[in-house]
Amino acid sequence: MKSGMTIAILFAACIAAPAQTVPATNSGFGVTASGTLRYDLSYSETARFYSGQQGNAQSSALSGDMTYANARSARPFALTYSGGDMWEISGGAGGSGYFQHLLISQGIIGRKWSLNFADDISLLPQAPTTGFSGIPGVGSLPSTPAPPSQPVLTLNTRSVSNTTTSRFSRSLDQATSISAGGSYGIMRFPDGDGVETNQLQGNAGISRRLNARNSIFGGYNYSRFSYPDYTVVMESQSAIFGFTRAWNRRLSTSVSAGPQWVKGSASSGIPSSTGTFVSADATYRNKSTSASVNYSQGAAGGGGAITQFGTRNHDVSAVFSRQLDRSMVISASGAYMRTEGLQQSDITNSEYGEVSATRRLGRYINVFANYTATRQLSSTALPANAISGLSQVIGFGIGYSPREIHLRK
Repeated sequence: MKSGMTIAILFAACIAAPAQTVPATNSGFGVTASGTLRYDLSYSETARFYSGQQGNAQSSALSGDMTYANARSARPFALTYSGGDMWEISGGAGGSGYFQHLLISQGIIGRKWSLNFADDISLLPQAPTTGFSGIPGVGSLPSTPAPPSQPVLTLNTRSVSNTTTSRFSRSLDQATSISAGGSYGIMRFPDGDGVETNQLQGNAGISRRLNARNSIFGGYNYSRFSYPDYTVVMESQSAIFGFTRAWNRRLSTSVSAGPQWVKGSASSGIPSSTGTFVSADATYRNKSTSASVNYSQGAAGGGGAITQFGTRNHDVSAVFSRQLDRSMVISASGAYMRTEGLQQSDITNSEYGEVSATRRLGRYINVFANYTATRQLSSTALPANAISGLSQVIGFGIGYSPREIHLRK
């Protein structure tokens, strides 16, 4: 409870601070910060209902979100953070512990080229699902659709992940550009209740704009998965060909596909195979509505709650948000995952969805309510820390959301 009291004091101190336009601060090293800063603080109560022997639980959470973006077009920097503490009031079926998620991005843009670095770090008490925080029921920043970081959804399973990425692109002429990038990521389970993974990835590609709305692209991807506690290595390579279209100012789509080759080390038991990599997404945005959907299919490293080296995943995820009026916002998100083992024919189907509503009361205070349902079934027995069957989370809370703070030079 000490951590909860500390966050409560911070919560009260931030409410007392007014939101305004303030002069930028100087770090003492000749670097002046300017841009836009926004933060939100919230207190929430959740009721959790689990099927089977996992029972039910009630929990409370104090959390906060923050976003910052600078105003430098040649050196864009962005930071997004969500974190807090969640504790159980009754029951013992999960829903307690710290959660932290930090995403930092730094760009360098030249006349014909650009370079970007990003670092994505999270510390979670369970497998992430909805929102940027990954914790259902607490109310947080929405997230863009992406394949979940763990192939099997779990409870009471602390995980630490860190992925560092870099990307370089250069325009060869008005219609053609080339790019290259890479990433390194780790997944760790401090309590020893999951299979830990390392991933190394590299890619290169070329794209050409056909006209104002249509572009084609091609590329090559390489991934290497290893497991610190096992002498197992899995590699995959993909040749990708794709097409992008901007239908109008609001709607754009992209689709790519190609062959994918998978190879495992001698000790892995992973058979060499050729499959298909597919990725498709659509994005819609206007003044009051934003929506996006993503589909991906291909080989992945596996790991997590099940001792399974190498999987073939089919993932669908979507996010929707609409501003009904000046004081009311509704949103929805969801995902479906089908995970097939490359070593055995084990199949796990996981799906979840969340609907939420937020209403502003006055200038800085808002109230919110949300409902999240998660369902997971497997052709084999799931471990005790995995969600089995249907789980439901009902959450409601109150938040403090001041106006954006504009830092100026």
